[in-house]
Amino acid sequence: MATNIDEMDETLAASPRLIDSYGGVSLHCQSHGESFLALVQNRFGGEGLYLLDEPEAALSPSRLLTLLGEMNALVKADSQFIVATHSPILMAFPGARIYELSGTGIRPVEYRETEHYQLTKRFLDDPERMLRYLLEE
Repeated sequence: MATNIDEMDETLAASPRLIDSYGGVSLHCQSHGESFLALVQNRFGGEGLYLLDEPEAALSPSRLLTLLGEMNALVKADSQFIVATHSPILMAFPGARIYELSGTGIRPVEYRETEHYQLTKRFLDDPERMLRYLLEE
């Protein structure tokens, strides 16, 4: 039984090959983030519905910006995204509807009202102050 994509492509003679979903590059030769972006770039297409659970876990800030660009192109091609995220970068997607899930329920929230935006902004505005507060004994 095949245990990875490379073996599956050899065994199943799939058309298109599964590895092509990752840009034709073995997953063993890519980081988690590179393989995730390759999947978005090579497998996602227009008129799709994509459910993403914390995609920021795999991506650096610059790669999050790349993902935003890919998502934008797909939205223009009539795709939709539902994204569970803590990333203020991803939440900034133009026209995004943001919902906060809490112990009291689900409610719509404006981008700058999210805890993730506010905490990240406070940290970036004055990292020394935040670190003093966090690291003082």
